[in-house]
Amino acid sequence: MSETNSSRRKFITQTATGAAGLTLTAASWNNVMGANDRVRLGVIGTGNRGGDVMGWFLKESDAQVVALCDCYDKNLNAALEKTEGKARTFTEYRTLLDSKEVDAVLIATPDHWHSRMAIDALNAGKDIYIEKPLTFKIEEGHDIIKAVKANNRVAQVGLQQRSGEHYKEARSEYVDKGKLGKIAFVRTWWHGNSYHLRKAPFKDKPAGLDWKAFLGPVKYREFDAQQFYNWRAYLDFGGGQITDLFTHWIDVVHWFVGEDLPVTASAAGGVYAYPDGRTAPDTINIQLEYPSKWIATFDATLVPGARGEGIELMGTEGKLSIDRRGYTYQGIPPGRRAAPPPPIERKNTKSLEQQHVRNFLDCVKSRALPNSDIVSGHRSALASHLGKMAYLQKRRVTFNPASERAHTLPADAAKMKMAPDSIK
Repeated sequence: MSETNSSRRKFITQTATGAAGLTLTAASWNNVMGANDRVRLGVIGTGNRGGDVMGWFLKESDAQVVALCDCYDKNLNAALEKTEGKARTFTEYRTLLDSKEVDAVLIATPDHWHSRMAIDALNAGKDIYIEKPLTFKIEEGHDIIKAVKANNRVAQVGLQQRSGEHYKEARSEYVDKGKLGKIAFVRTWWHGNSYHLRKAPFKDKPAGLDWKAFLGPVKYREFDAQQFYNWRAYLDFGGGQITDLFTHWIDVVHWFVGEDLPVTASAAGGVYAYPDGRTAPDTINIQLEYPSKWIATFDATLVPGARGEGIELMGTEGKLSIDRRGYTYQGIPPGRRAAPPPPIERKNTKSLEQQHVRNFLDCVKSRALPNSDIVSGHRSALASHLGKMAYLQKRRVTFNPASERAHTLPADAAKMKMAPDSIK
């Protein structure tokens, strides 16, 4: 396919010293920190997801959570309790980044803050573990990549499937060995994710919440409990199910198939069942087409009549079904009337988050490229953003992989704010 993991890694490592001429080898890092010392972590965004991922860091003996930052005191205090009161607390993330006691940061804020916080952290000399999607807009990925390179930092995107042993096994055993044959169609779905239907337990702004800090770069509006509490349902802060859920699955698909830049995107959907003020669709279908003649689809709805999530890669020689619980491979019999061979199943019992956090900590020490590197994270977010664009514009979006430029109709091309620089 057009892009392999090795070529993407080459993209990062070719200019490892970056514009600032910074080089930090494993040996030099260990000289500063001590080979067996803990990685001192700051957490920016200590809500549900931030608190969960922070919990996995706390389980690792060579990690220490030393700093916490949030715009809501309730979240901040809950995270502080998990550290047994040992971490310092901040309400301004830049002050946390100024601390020399912090080696790396976990960024788990709403999507609209990701780019600014990531770049500020990288420029402050911190390694980053950033939740998916990496970006709120496509062009932000280019700026984050440049900051990773310029500062020679380790950057892990929270697409934890890339660290899962059963995902690695399935790719190696069935995709890389050609047991699927020519892959022509990949179906992904994620139904009934009730997190996107959360209802705020309050109407008025709670004490200890800095609403302006939550909004950040988003245009000011009066406090809205639902927009704060269930921000994923609003396109000012993220991309709804498209960027929250599809980004996970299309990242796996890119990794397995070996091609990560679509050429077209189309979509259909809307707010069909829950007209509660949300701006993100509660039901969505997306189709992406890739240069090597295959398509990937994503279906998602919040209605309770649909449940479950997963990926199916379908080829001329077999089908691979995979999710976080395990995988199933089904070979195709040589003749129409021949009985199919028995399916091969593998169950997963390990935490993907734990494996992903462990990979990040190892890379902070070794300075190796992490499993979910910044370029692959950018391109998986990019694919989701194209799907969101097609949904919002109600038309087919075409994309130029060489220039990373998207457009719909020629007359509209100049209006698109896509970054003109290509990533090679």
